[in-house]
Amino acid sequence: MTNTTWFLTGASRGFGRLWTEAALQRGDRVAATARDASTLDDLVARYGDAILPLTLDVTDRDAVFGAVRRATDHFGRLDVVVNNAGYGHFGTVEELTEHEIRDQMETNFFGALWVLQAALPVMRAQHSGHLITVTSEGGVRAYPGIAAYHASKWAVEGLTQSLAHEVRALGIRVTNVEPGPYETGWLEAGRSSERMPAYDHLREQGVTFEPGDPAATARALLMVVDADEPPLRVFFGRSYEPVREQYLAQLDEWERWNDVALAAFGEQRGTVTT
Repeated sequence: MTNTTWFLTGASRGFGRLWTEAALQRGDRVAATARDASTLDDLVARYGDAILPLTLDVTDRDAVFGAVRRATDHFGRLDVVVNNAGYGHFGTVEELTEHEIRDQMETNFFGALWVLQAALPVMRAQHSGHLITVTSEGGVRAYPGIAAYHASKWAVEGLTQSLAHEVRALGIRVTNVEPGPYETGWLEAGRSSERMPAYDHLREQGVTFEPGDPAATARALLMVVDADEPPLRVFFGRSYEPVREQYLAQLDEWERWNDVALAAFGEQRGTVTT
């Protein structure tokens, strides 16, 4: 019995469902949110008061703050907050409509931000807590045809890296979980832009990948949660080698163009403190 209290978004399916069950199975308590809380009825029947099902659309800032207050009032504290709600939008940059990119950012970026902002006062008062945000391998690299999703996840990566510096002295830890491809229904649940024939060649090429076993991520997440010094970033799956190769190539390009970078600096002008 760890007696850890969780607040987890997107708990109705995929990773969120698996992680909610894993926490409950080991004796933790979970405030689990979903757009339709009735999808969690079977877990309520099985685990009783250990789970608090909450209906929540993370794009509604007031609703997010209300859900966090309700979870805190119900359980008395929040130890682990998992920002898991989100979806992928498929479409090239030119194909994206204003509505599509705004919807993607509202859910994946602003939804995550509202959860973080709602949880921070609780954890500051406790002088402890662990904020976990599910970004993606796609938060540190990019493929063609999914620009909106990458934009939302790269934005979250920058937000949470800054946050980690801000709250470490307050006893709060921050982790970005970066899953590679898994068979969680993510592709089927995604949304798509209207296709332009000019980009059909990209879709014809496709992307080949070997998906991991979603069930295996539950143990991995518990290892991150239980760590004395959890990481700021951790891959789930076999992402390290391809990402390492890409970043080495990026470092090489920066080095090859460093003369231009230094030329853009100009003369030394002293230092500035902000």
